[in-house]
Amino acid sequence: MKEIVEKDNETITEVESPLKKVEKKAVVKKGSDKMTIEDLPGVGSATAEKLKEVGYDDLMSIAVASPSELTESSGMGDNVAKRIIQVARKNLDIGFESGEELLKKRALVTRVSTNSENFNELLGGGIETGSITECYGAYGSGKTALAHQLVCSTQTELGDDPTLDPIVVWIDTEGTLRPERVEQISKAMGLDPMRSLKNIRAVRAFNSDHQMLLAEKVEDLIKKDGLNVKLVIVDSLMSHFRSEFIGRGTLADRQQKLNKHMHVLLKLSQNHNIAVYITNQVMSKPDTFFGDPTVAIGGHIVAHASTTRVYLRRGKKGSRVAKLVDSPCLPDGECMFFVTDAGIRDDA
Repeated sequence: MKEIVEKDNETITEVESPLKKVEKKAVVKKGSDKMTIEDLPGVGSATAEKLKEVGYDDLMSIAVASPSELTESSGMGDNVAKRIIQVARKNLDIGFESGEELLKKRALVTRVSTNSENFNELLGGGIETGSITECYGAYGSGKTALAHQLVCSTQTELGDDPTLDPIVVWIDTEGTLRPERVEQISKAMGLDPMRSLKNIRAVRAFNSDHQMLLAEKVEDLIKKDGLNVKLVIVDSLMSHFRSEFIGRGTLADRQQKLNKHMHVLLKLSQNHNIAVYITNQVMSKPDTFFGDPTVAIGGHIVAHASTTRVYLRRGKKGSRVAKLVDSPCLPDGECMFFVTDAGIRDDA
């Protein structure tokens, strides 16, 4: 049974509870266009502040969360978490969209150039926003070189207002970011090197938990600091996970943490139309007698979460070969490119 009572220009909604037949819901003032998290049942100012600190600052973020996530982040009970999620979902217009509406949303997707026409053609124009692009390969295959190039490619369309400049977030797990390399490529592209460097937000991750936390904190750069984040780089994804979780006994725990990490990155890319570029390490399968034994680590968790997967390897005469392994809309293919002093190029 649901009852709505109007009193003193306020609307008080009473809903059923599994513990009591009628339980009072938080007050929602008339004239408000939409409910806020403070209006949810069982959410006081202290709880609301805790939720906002960890990224649950609107009804949508709560509606798509699981009870265990809310319980872990705010300390609320499991029944309270289930109840506020249910109320949040009822107050949101969560429905199906037509193909026409989805096509209009796809029109907002942009691409970050690799600075190689061959590579761009392979990827349908470049690294896509709103999705995760994974490049895996052995050491020296060009993964980090491409990351430095993408940093500079985001700076090609700068306006007069520096506060609106596109920001690149680099989560560095291996100590591979070189500002002098960004300066070198920027000069070769005719960009202002100092402005390109100012638009980088780099941080070194020292373990897997730190790495996961940093990915979650990117949301604060967008919402609290008001930065125009366009590209997030994780170089590399599996370095810490690979060193901390050793043996088959820890595989399940590693994959669960990795799955959560990948979904945080995917949610970030889709909610804010950000291009996420991750590099991944590889291993060699000893039971492969024919063909290339090189495979990406991370298993199916990483394979399914990555929207686009590219395998990089060394080619002849100092070239690099990029092979498109997986994409939801592009055919498989290969291309050749070179890593030069001026960045990624089609020719040496």
